Amino acid sequence: MATYVATKDSIERKWLVIDAEGMVLGRLATEVAKLLRGKHKPTYTPFLDTGDNVIVINASKIVLTGKKLDEKLYRHHSGFPGGLKEIDYRTLMAKNPEKALELAVKGMLPKNSLGRQMFRKLHVYAGPEHEQTAQKPEVYTF
Repeated sequence: MATYVATKDSIERKWLVIDAEGMVLGRLATEVAKLLRGKHKPTYTPFLDTGDNVIVINASKIVLTGKKLDEKLYRHHSGFPGGLKEIDYRTLMAKNPEKALELAVKGMLPKNSLGRQMFRKLHVYAGPEHEQTAQKPEVYTF
């Protein structure tokens, strides 16, 4: 019996909406990464992008457990000596609440061109409104 391999013609993509209000950041990010990769489908193929398009609303209402709200830091480096930048979660949520979820999901996707292609299918909004109403997205609950 041969192994099933999806082709470009056989890949079906849905548009899914997830309401992130009151959800824990890491648990939500793992579910979103699974949907973007397509691991929830029987046609999953590791070297192809078989995942769905995901819209996350109310990203400003994501919660963290424990003391992470004050202690969790996001770090990036400019590449120059002394160029390490740090920002805590509370400040990041005040400035750009979508960025926290995007960074969490991006870290869970493959680190290559396939992962970048999957990440482009993620749309995160801080409030309850989104711009993809024309795609008629389905509400996804888990």
